[in-house]
Amino acid sequence: MLTSQQAQQLLSSAELIHSEQVIAQTLQRLATEITQVLAQQQPLVLCVMGGAVVFAGQLLPQLRFPMDFDYLHLTRYGKGKSGGAIHWQAEPREDVRDRVVLVLDDILDEGVTLAAVRDKVLASGAQSFYSAVLVEKQTGQCKLAKADFVGLPVPNRYVFGFGMDIHGLWRNLPAIYATKD
Repeated sequence: MLTSQQAQQLLSSAELIHSEQVIAQTLQRLATEITQVLAQQQPLVLCVMGGAVVFAGQLLPQLRFPMDFDYLHLTRYGKGKSGGAIHWQAEPREDVRDRVVLVLDDILDEGVTLAAVRDKVLASGAQSFYSAVLVEKQTGQCKLAKADFVGLPVPNRYVFGFGMDIHGLWRNLPAIYATKD
């Protein structure tokens, strides 16, 4: 666990990637795009805990159509900086069978997590699956899954803020930062 001083030092050495204002504009654009596709379908919206909480919390009020809401929780990172095996911590409580499902996640990196969620939702009988991510990492590699709605690109570095953490910290930042390494 980092000390408060170490956490502040980590933030001060990071690079601002997307400002609070850019994120706000992006959320408006995403809300418009999602509404155009899903407004008549009363989807079940699933938030991927914990990284997508801030994203979902600010996007949902901008979606002006009826929906049901639930969450799921799986992780590949824990408090580390590199992905590992997927660990399911909570599956949706709502039945996805015969539902249009929209999954909200914070970041599309390699697509491993999104592919696992998509496969589980579709295997559970969902009518259709859509996904929206706040950011997509520009890895230059093929991804196992592609998001239907993408907010912003980020460099192939470790990013944090606006729901995404670094060493378990800084999810509460209103902007997105990247480590310089």
